[in-house]
Amino acid sequence: MITFSHIHKSYNGKEIIADLNLTIESGTFLTIIGTSGSGKTTVLKMINGLVLPDKGEIRIDGKNIANENLIALRRNIGYVIQGNILFPHLSVAENIAYVLVLKNYPKSDISRIVAEKLQLVNLAPELAERFPHELSGGQQQRVGIARALAANPNIILMDEPFGALDSITRKQLQHELKALHQLSGATIVFVTHDITEALTLGTKVLVLDKGAIQQYDTPEMIKSNPANEFVRQLAN
Repeated sequence: MITFSHIHKSYNGKEIIADLNLTIESGTFLTIIGTSGSGKTTVLKMINGLVLPDKGEIRIDGKNIANENLIALRRNIGYVIQGNILFPHLSVAENIAYVLVLKNYPKSDISRIVAEKLQLVNLAPELAERFPHELSGGQQQRVGIARALAANPNIILMDEPFGALDSITRKQLQHELKALHQLSGATIVFVTHDITEALTLGTKVLVLDKGAIQQYDTPEMIKSNPANEFVRQLAN
């Protein structure tokens, strides 16, 4: 479970997040949607400590992350972003294995896990020795997802990971990600600017505007019972 309690965050004197209170139950696929500057990515990055709140507490399974080793925390949370997300000088296998090496997994386990994750994201074994520049955009995103899943994290953060992809590849990856979520049972927090993507993927949807929650509900309720005019216009 992830909880935000009375979170405030400002940049250059401008308040981005205003008294945010939120509970994300374990196993939720949460999509976060809102206008530019609404605080979507800020909320996401607070979970792994890449952004720290000015006020308030963030807890993961009851532990205040302010009291945790943030480097260790990040190694236990999967993270996927948009665009050029892979280390260009490392092969596909080495990219997927990166966190496993940092966590001192045995070499025999690393080889097995890399093969398993390649299969999980529908990539052929022969791609393991290729480098990122030899892959398509869709293949690169699949490698990024495999790397995020490598150490079997309980939480995976995804910041508009499919935004730069063509519509066909994007829909394929959306379908595959939903299946991976059901298989893994992980908590996924997924930022998007696309309301259709948010409603398609999420088991819960968080609608933000000007750093405040407009609605936090199931996709069905967002569509059938929007909390206000902002949500209604966004969902329709």
